[in-house]
Amino acid sequence: VLLAAAVCTKAGKAIVSRQFVEMTRTRIEGLLAAFPKLMNTGKQHTFVETESVRYVYQPMEKLYMVLITTKNSNILEDLETLRLFSRVIPEYCRALEENEISEHCFDLIFAFDEIVALGYRENVNLAQIRTFTEMDSHEEKVFRAVRETQEREAKAEMRRKAKELQQARRDAERHGKKAPGFGGFGSSAVSGGVTAMITETIIEAEKPKVAPAPARPSGPSKALKLGAKGKEVDNFVDKLKSEGENIMTSVGKRSAEAAKVLAPPINMESVHMKIEEKISLTCGRDGGLQNMELHGMIMLHISDEKFARIRLHVENEDKRGVQLQTHPNVDKKLFTTESQIGLKNPEKSFPINSDVGVLKWRLQTTEESFIPLTINCWPSESGNSCDVNIEYELQEESLELNDVIITIPLPSGVGAPVIGEIDGEYRHDNRRNLLEWCLPVIDAKNKTGSLEFSIAGQPNDFFPVQVSFISKKNYCNIQVTKVTQVDGNSPVRFSTETTFLVDKYEIL
Repeated sequence: VLLAAAVCTKAGKAIVSRQFVEMTRTRIEGLLAAFPKLMNTGKQHTFVETESVRYVYQPMEKLYMVLITTKNSNILEDLETLRLFSRVIPEYCRALEENEISEHCFDLIFAFDEIVALGYRENVNLAQIRTFTEMDSHEEKVFRAVRETQEREAKAEMRRKAKELQQARRDAERHGKKAPGFGGFGSSAVSGGVTAMITETIIEAEKPKVAPAPARPSGPSKALKLGAKGKEVDNFVDKLKSEGENIMTSVGKRSAEAAKVLAPPINMESVHMKIEEKISLTCGRDGGLQNMELHGMIMLHISDEKFARIRLHVENEDKRGVQLQTHPNVDKKLFTTESQIGLKNPEKSFPINSDVGVLKWRLQTTEESFIPLTINCWPSESGNSCDVNIEYELQEESLELNDVIITIPLPSGVGAPVIGEIDGEYRHDNRRNLLEWCLPVIDAKNKTGSLEFSIAGQPNDFFPVQVSFISKKNYCNIQVTKVTQVDGNSPVRFSTETTFLVDKYEIL
């Protein structure tokens, strides 16, 4: 009979212990405290016995996985059970350390209960344990899908009714009649007011939250805000988000979200320029750039009418052969000869309070030296597992890349990777089978780094590797150095916001 399964330190301190028979806490702590003293360090064994119990154990870095059994239990079965216990722990813990074990103690206890019931080994393997502990229910998914469909239909019916009521109110106003009322509200004038309030708030709830709805002088109708309870779950992606899942549809979208965090600057002048570049890059795993395409644009935003007639002085220090193109209304000859952006008709003004693209550029190349950040992923088979070495190198040292995430796909159903050496941090997404290597900053001072890990799989399982980042410095060295007024050439204060984003960055 298996009495208990425990993870303890080399000093005998219990971190997690699961008893399968009636035992007091004092008894189990005493047994585990006595365990290190019984081991003979000069010999290699997998078990040690006392007068009453047998300890079957396996070292795991600074910890021990210990099974406490009766002396007449089958040692071969106990060793097989011990092996399964040892494989379960990395499934839930990223590192074999005391704080990591403590953090996932309940996950481990639930898994231990699947292996042993009432002291006897259950006939299960690692994949079955994972399935049982996830408790994934098809019936629950069907129930939720049906409920969401009913909610959507009810909301659609609500919107339809709201539109009908609003249309009836408009028709009544157009013909100079009172709006149709509800029975039981007294006079039709009062009920018409209630209709107006209800329809108004329902229609407001429908509008997207990007632009705030204009306030209408409806008086006390603010007390009937139907949309104030929060956003309803509309589709499957929103449902997953509400359950705590991080949904990322593409690397590009993540970069766009990161851009929102970095921009805009707090101090925006009356003349503000947004310089944005997006890169799309595909490399082969054995080296070689298959395709790299970069698109850039300068957007001009003027908020004060007195600065509408201006010229932008552009400094282009690019030596890679970027193709430049000005807006059709911009004086191309002026830009070619003097590197200034101004309108063809100097008497005209730039549009006010709107973003206007005045200059864009494009770079397409297969030259390997142009790759801003090289990624070298080297998986090598070692028995049933794969040792993966991955490293990065910043080739363009003038850049500073922030929030860099290198995403490596993992084979499914083989558990968590065992991390060797790492620069930066990592996240293991067990549901999507991804390893995310996270680096806050890559610049000239931190231009190289590496990650080593082992996991069961084939070399092809770890591709394509995807990269995302955000930078406040642009790749092509094109900047606006000065802004002057058309009349008198007097300088104008301006602000600039620069963003370099990833649209696609893959190593296939």
